[in-house]
Amino acid sequence: MSDTRGRVLVLDDEAVMCDLLETGLGERGFEVMSRTSPRDALRCLSTESFDVLVTDLRMRELDGVEMCREALALRPGLPVIVITAFGSLDTAVAAIRAGAYDFITKPFEIEVVAIAVERAVQARRLREQVRRLREQVARGQQFEGLIGQSHAMQRVFEILERVSRSDASVLVTGESGTGKELAARALHTQSRRCEGPFVAVNCAAVPEPLLESELFGHARGAFTDARTQRTGLFQQATGGTLFLDEIGEMPLGMQVKLLRALQERKVRPVGSDDEVSFDARVVTATNQDLESAVDSGRFRQDLYFRLNVIQIELPPLRSRGNDVLLIAQHFIDRSAEAAEKGVTGLSSSAAEKLLAYSWPGNVRELQNCLERAVVLTRFDNITVDDLPEKVREHHPSHIVVASDDLGALIPLSEMEKRYILKVLEATGGQRTTAAQILGLDRKTLYRKLERWQSQTR
Repeated sequence: MSDTRGRVLVLDDEAVMCDLLETGLGERGFEVMSRTSPRDALRCLSTESFDVLVTDLRMRELDGVEMCREALALRPGLPVIVITAFGSLDTAVAAIRAGAYDFITKPFEIEVVAIAVERAVQARRLREQVRRLREQVARGQQFEGLIGQSHAMQRVFEILERVSRSDASVLVTGESGTGKELAARALHTQSRRCEGPFVAVNCAAVPEPLLESELFGHARGAFTDARTQRTGLFQQATGGTLFLDEIGEMPLGMQVKLLRALQERKVRPVGSDDEVSFDARVVTATNQDLESAVDSGRFRQDLYFRLNVIQIELPPLRSRGNDVLLIAQHFIDRSAEAAEKGVTGLSSSAAEKLLAYSWPGNVRELQNCLERAVVLTRFDNITVDDLPEKVREHHPSHIVVASDDLGALIPLSEMEKRYILKVLEATGGQRTTAAQILGLDRKTLYRKLERWQSQTR
């Protein structure tokens, strides 16, 4: 594809109008081809690819409504923008019913047409993107439950595959909600211990007095209510994998005992004089910076080195680019099946909102968002109105520039837009002050803001 904003076919039986649109849209970065005959235009559509068709409504050879039907029969999903005289609104509505994307009334400003064409191009590309994502989900762009095609996740998959066959201790790091337990389960599933148990415990969820008994077990009568002997999680995981989540929350006293257990491959149940051997691979996870915790004395250095033989860092969702839509489609399919609803995907505008949001809660937040949307939506596709308010109203200010994931990078025009909106926010909406800071004259700033506002309508 050429480095243009989109490829447009213009159809009008008046050559003057074709020239006007071809020149105006071409000056705004679109690649434009024009035809004065509907039959010629249909032949172009049958042999060449376009992002948008802009057609007049009243033509001698074929009217715009029929042209819309025939164009969509040739190119399903092609956005068709119909241009109509003011008195022909009823016919324009008929064109919309025939599948037209939008209509514009004469007389018009060329900027209005350019904005409509740009929106149509974006809608088509997002629709195509969602379709490809559904195909990718169906093909299984995942590693044992972890989904992603970004460079960052492909590196994670590669490391998981390489270390899964060993028994080395693995420390999985990453923000809350990035899928650390899924990574641990993937390691177990791919390991030679896959037939054994996978035992998981959240160290932050177990009260400190009970944690030692939970991990190491206890003898009968070791404390009040210990009426029977209990086998600890280390022994329960023998032959498999023990996953210690939120390891950074483990009390210092327990850290000493955990270190000894890992070194000796033995545990001493609470209240017992005897040690018991175990044979489990230990995988730990944390959303904390353990090196900083070591420096501040909150985490033992020797235990850190024992656990961190191999470190796997899961990237935050905001740095994974189009993985957001890939994962979203997975959650939509799963939630729709559970809710017994025929929801098939995202509208292009909803997909755009998901891509723009920063997802502080990562994959877990995205999952909750889509489960909610599937329940609320009344349509086959999730719309912007089905999304939580904080996702709908989010105005991103953070821009990823130091990423080797091409999907996480944004166009220069989007960077300009976000920066201008951030300056406006900082000035309390004072456009004159913002224009001075930005080095723009007020009219230029106003035009940019009006264009962006019209794009969100």
